[in-house]
Amino acid sequence: MTSAFPSPVPWGRFAQDPRRPDAARLRASDLDREVVLGVLAEAYADGRLDRDEYDERAAAATSAKTLGDLPSLIGDLVPQSESAAAAGDLRRATPDDLRRQAVRSWEARRRHALSSLLVPSLICWVIWVATGWGAGGFSPSFPWPLFVMLGTGANLIRVLVHREDLVTEEQQRLERRQRKALEAPDGPASRQD
Repeated sequence: MTSAFPSPVPWGRFAQDPRRPDAARLRASDLDREVVLGVLAEAYADGRLDRDEYDERAAAATSAKTLGDLPSLIGDLVPQSESAAAAGDLRRATPDDLRRQAVRSWEARRRHALSSLLVPSLICWVIWVATGWGAGGFSPSFPWPLFVMLGTGANLIRVLVHREDLVTEEQQRLERRQRKALEAPDGPASRQD
C-alpha cells in the first residue's frame, strides 16, 4: 500500500549537498553512500529499477570516492530540488504521515541490508562449491562462506533488532525538516492566505 505522502528528497541527508560544485570534490562518507543505497533500494522495490540496474548503481555507489560521484546514480529517481509542492506536503504532514514515511525508510534499509547479506553470501557459496570439486568428486573444505554471512548478517541483525530506534530517529529527522519548512519566512506557507 502506497502512502499519499511522497518520499523525501534525499539531498538534505548528505553531509554536504553533492550537487554543489564546491562539495562535489569532497570525499564521500559511508553515510553518504548509504543515502544513495537507500534511494536505490526503494526504487528497486517500487519497480523503477530492474535488478541489473540496481546492482550496477549499487556497486557504483559502494565504490564512489567523492560526493560528486553520487548524484548521477539517483538523479533520475528523485527530484533535483524540493519543489514548493513537496515543501507544502511536508508542512501539512501529520505525525502519522511522518511515522509512515519513517517506517518506509526503515523498510528500504531492511531490504538493502538483506540484499547485502544474500548477494555476497550466494557468490561465496558458489565459489566454495566450485572449488570443492576435484578429480575424485566433491570434497568439501572448511565452509569459509559462513564468515562472510556472519559479517554481512551483522548489519541486517542490527537493522532488525533496532527497528523502533531507527524509525524513531528517522521520524525525528523528518519532524526537524518539517519545523524548518514551517519556520521558513519565504516559503510557500508564508505566501498563503
